[in-house]
Amino acid sequence: MMTAIDGAPTGVIAYRAVGTVTSDDYAAILRPAIAAAADSGAGVRIVIELGPDFDGYSAGAAWDDLSLGSKHLAEWRRCALVTDHRVLADAVRAVGLFMPGEVRVFPVAELDAAMAWAAG
Repeated sequence: MMTAIDGAPTGVIAYRAVGTVTSDDYAAILRPAIAAAADSGAGVRIVIELGPDFDGYSAGAAWDDLSLGSKHLAEWRRCALVTDHRVLADAVRAVGLFMPGEVRVFPVAELDAAMAWAAG
């Protein structure tokens, strides 16, 4: 499940993954938020936290994650992953080399820094 992170800077999409993230989370939450940010003209700036309450992705959600921003590639500005999960952090760093915009990984303890960076 994805829950909004309170206190995100204006223009930053910020969600926390809790439990298992499913395709429904992408369809109901992330895709509409990304589309709205892309349509605003300000670009997509997103923070996703995969903290200690994150259990993983369903098979469908894993596929959705790979294609998440493909419709709005030109509008991606900054993507921050906030996690202490080393394998996920390394995977995002690798994929980030091929993504438009900037991608950074922050430890969970630095959520505020991730928010500030995404807003910048």
